[in-house]
Amino acid sequence: MQWSLAGVASFGAGPARAAGDKPAAGGDKLPEGKMPMRKLGRTGAEVSLVGLGGYHIGQAADEQTAVRIIRAAIDHGVNFMDNCWDYNDGKSHVWMGRALRDGYRKRAFLMTKIDGRTRAAAAAQIDQSLRSLGTDTIDLMQVHEVIRDTDPARVFNADGAMEALVAAKKAGKIRFIGFTGHKSPRIHLKMLETAAAHHFVFDTVQMPVNVMDAHRDSFERMVLPVADKAGTAVLAMKPLGSGVFLSSGPLAQGHVSPVDCLRYSMGSGATVVITGCQSMRDLGQALQAAYGASDMTQADRKVVLARTSPAGTDGRWEKYKVSDMFDGTAHNPQWLDSAKL
Repeated sequence: MQWSLAGVASFGAGPARAAGDKPAAGGDKLPEGKMPMRKLGRTGAEVSLVGLGGYHIGQAADEQTAVRIIRAAIDHGVNFMDNCWDYNDGKSHVWMGRALRDGYRKRAFLMTKIDGRTRAAAAAQIDQSLRSLGTDTIDLMQVHEVIRDTDPARVFNADGAMEALVAAKKAGKIRFIGFTGHKSPRIHLKMLETAAAHHFVFDTVQMPVNVMDAHRDSFERMVLPVADKAGTAVLAMKPLGSGVFLSSGPLAQGHVSPVDCLRYSMGSGATVVITGCQSMRDLGQALQAAYGASDMTQADRKVVLARTSPAGTDGRWEKYKVSDMFDGTAHNPQWLDSAKL
C-alpha cells in the first residue's frame, strides 16, 4: 500500500486528511511548519519532538542521500540525532559525522549508544564514537540494548560500563547518560531500580512507545510513569515497529495510517519520538506528523488503540519483543566485551 503524507485519520468513516495537513510533497520538497520543542527531563536541554533515527540513516541509498536527509532535518527544526556505535558496522556514525560538518554540529543534540558492559570496552567504544562522529563531546551517551536480566548488574558492577560513562562525563566527553532497550518493561524497571540502589539517576531512557506496545507487556504503561516521576526523560522509539507494523491489518487495510502511529507516540508524554528516515519521503512524513502533532487528541489516541487492539494483543507484530530479530548484541556478543566491529 502506498502511503501519502496525509495526516491523522478522521475517526468516523475512515482515513481522511486532518485540518491543516497538506497533501504529499513530490520529490525532495518537504512540508513547512513549526517543530515542537521540549525540555529533556531535568537536563535543561531543549530538543525537538522528532528524533532522527541513526540506523536507517546508514540504510540510505548512499552517503550523499544520508547527508542530505540529516541536513534537511536540521534545517526543518529536528535537532535530536540518534545513533549507535554498532549501527551498520559503524557506517551510521561516519555518515552522520560528515553531515554534521559545516556548522551543523552546533545545531544538533547528538545522542549515541555503546554496547560495552565492562569499563574497558565501554571506554574504548566511547572514544571510538567520538572519533567516527568527528566531535569532541557527545550530548547524550546511552547504554544500548538492556535486554537481558543480567544487564543491569553488569553495567553497575565494579569495572562495569557505568564507571566508564561517569569518567567520560567528568572528562567532558559526554554530557548526559541514559540507557535503551526493547525487550521487556520489567528489565527496564530493573535497570532503574539498580541505578537507584547505586544512588544514580539516568537522564534518559529509550524504549518502544507505539500503537502495538500499549496492548501487551507495555513500556508505555509500566515504565513511562516511573521514569517521569524520577525526572528521567523518555525517548520513544519504534513508532512504526521498524516498518513491521505497515504489514499489520490496521495499517495494511487503511484503518490506521503511519502518521496516526507517529502522532500516537508523540502524544504519549515521551520527550522525543525517534523515527527512522532513509529517504526524503520518510523525513517528510515525520515532519508532517510533528507539525500537526496537536491535532491528535487523547480521545483520538483511544480510537487508534481500539483499531489496533485485535492485531496487538498477542504481540506478533512486536518482533523486537518476541524474537531476536532486533537483538544486535545477541547476534554479536563480542560487542559487549570489546570495541571491535
